[in-house]
Amino acid sequence: MKLGLLSSILDGWNYEEVIDICSEMSFKCTELASWPQGKAERRYAGVSHIDSERVLTDDKYASHILEYAKKKNVFISSLGYYPNVLDKNKEKADKAIEHIYSLIKASKKLGINMVTTFIGRDQSKTVEENLPLVEKIWTPLLNEAEKDGVRIAIENCPMIFSKDEWPGGQNIFTTPSNWDKVFSLLKSNKLGINFDPSHFVWQGLDYVKAIYDYKDKIFHVHFKDIKLYKDKLARVGVMAYPLEYMSPKLPPYGDVDWAKFVGALTDIGYDGSACIEIEDKSFEGSKERILDSIKITKRYMDNFVI
Repeated sequence: MKLGLLSSILDGWNYEEVIDICSEMSFKCTELASWPQGKAERRYAGVSHIDSERVLTDDKYASHILEYAKKKNVFISSLGYYPNVLDKNKEKADKAIEHIYSLIKASKKLGINMVTTFIGRDQSKTVEENLPLVEKIWTPLLNEAEKDGVRIAIENCPMIFSKDEWPGGQNIFTTPSNWDKVFSLLKSNKLGINFDPSHFVWQGLDYVKAIYDYKDKIFHVHFKDIKLYKDKLARVGVMAYPLEYMSPKLPPYGDVDWAKFVGALTDIGYDGSACIEIEDKSFEGSKERILDSIKITKRYMDNFVI
């Protein structure tokens, strides 16, 4: 297993600085935030440490990306981009789809061969109504991925935290039940899971059992924690906005049992990348605090991943 860092927390740092930080902190890899160039639409979104379009048109730039990472003994585990390709706003959805095509091509050219993302969801529709949309949008994307030899790893985040993401959320790929529905529609060996256990905590799901049940579909892993505040949950209930009763935290400050989670990954022989994802508001006051948050989490996860 290779311990890495999802670079989206390093908004304001450039590509070389991201690789330098990963190298200095002895990370083996980084999941490189790969959004289109432009303004962020939400917290942690819109960060881009690589220009995928330039990778496809500028061989010198592409070579620099690879050579700089190699010089620093860091490899890129994936190009990460988390939009909603099933958005009912067709213009937004089409732009997101177009960028995923670009990332598949860029990932192939760079020899990374992995894109991490969301399946998406039309939040105004039921799960059942979304399934035909999933098949329509993702079948050609996966055809491209298969042709290029690029794996697509879907994160299991519900994207239902804020008022504008209700009622259904913006990602259907949230539970083992929904995973089965998606995998039955999209029968591709290039489609798998980017597994984040924190989202199972607040949904009341078993993140250890899921590792054994989907051992052949886990392509990538996120190390992020969640703190569930039971006193708040007892007041607002499970139908409230999740951020009313839980909060993303650094490992080990949340409720994930990391010994059990990583232990299960070793049981199934997982030897891919596991990238720390930082979303703890307690550490966002300055660049120094952000770097502190990475150091704290790296030091802790070193107990489990060598």
